[in-house]
Amino acid sequence: MKHRHLHIGFDAKRAAQNKTGLGNYSRFVVRGLAHWAPTLRLHLCIPDPRRSKALDGVDKLAAVTMQFPKTAFWRLCKQLWRQWGVVADLKAKKVQLYHGLTGELPLGLRRAGIKSVVTIHDLIFLRFPQYYSVIDRWIYRWKMRSACRRADRVIAVSECTKRDIIRFFGTPEEKISVLYQGCDEQFRQPATENHKRAVRQRYRLPERFILYVGSIEERKNLMLLAEALTLLDDKDITVIALGHKTRYAQRVRKFADAHGLARRFRMISGVGFADLPAFYQLATLFVYPSRFEGFGIPLQEALCSGVPVIGCTGSSLEEAGGPDSLYVDPDDAPALAAAITRVLGDEALRSHMIEAGHRYADAFTEQLLTDQLQHLYSNIL
Repeated sequence: MKHRHLHIGFDAKRAAQNKTGLGNYSRFVVRGLAHWAPTLRLHLCIPDPRRSKALDGVDKLAAVTMQFPKTAFWRLCKQLWRQWGVVADLKAKKVQLYHGLTGELPLGLRRAGIKSVVTIHDLIFLRFPQYYSVIDRWIYRWKMRSACRRADRVIAVSECTKRDIIRFFGTPEEKISVLYQGCDEQFRQPATENHKRAVRQRYRLPERFILYVGSIEERKNLMLLAEALTLLDDKDITVIALGHKTRYAQRVRKFADAHGLARRFRMISGVGFADLPAFYQLATLFVYPSRFEGFGIPLQEALCSGVPVIGCTGSSLEEAGGPDSLYVDPDDAPALAAAITRVLGDEALRSHMIEAGHRYADAFTEQLLTDQLQHLYSNIL
């Protein structure tokens, strides 16, 4: 790096408030830099100090300082501070580079002499507008297009997202770098037998089950897995779906009940992160039938946990799951049932998928991904 102590600012709203998705990505980036780039000074910009319970120890790292609105006016106008007022605080802290971790950048960075990077996770709101309100689509489009235009560098979390940024925003290809996401290192650590036994008992898990992890919403397409379950000859396999339930979950539940799957198709909400690695490691198979993802971290979590993976075609899941996982059309329940049957019935295939999945996941370690990010920072400054 050109500066012994390079000061980096981060939009850390999601890191402070979200325990999934964008929050996980934000904490992953900060933890990685704090551990593998110890000469950096990391400034987390958080609009509301009262809403920071999701930081999960990130705020206690030696390299990290917290930046909150200082005056009564900015504390009252938190979002305005995040979009504009934070720049003066960044300049006072001698921040040289600001990283918008979740598709946004404050106005005035260039005028303040601060370089910028923005991460775009997905443009699903443009691909599938029916899942979003008109006002949300308008806000997301304005924020992300503006950020891509003003940033010195744009990070796409997959080749799929890069193609969408070029297609929808016209961002020059040479301005975009693809830096993949990684999952928490806990998924690479074997859970103890006692912990797995406790999780199995607490959640009444069967010996063999197919695992799904993700919000139970229409885009995630859990209905496909329910439909496939009705087509399986193997009647002893159960689906365990972990995630926040939306109204879509009621449709899936109604379908499952109507087809005699009440006991073989379970949806569980509120599982704490501490138990999640054990769920993966107890699973027989992981299935992620989502129609579209910016990347697909649950596939990475499954690969790191030593579980065979089946995903869907059409977005970035092939990038997340690698060439040795299986993929089916998101509207083809018979194809999914056939893929499940194949994996459950072929021990040699299962072993190959597990071993190859571990190798593929080795390219997504915290150290490797942090090194790539640090290299990108250095090329900007």
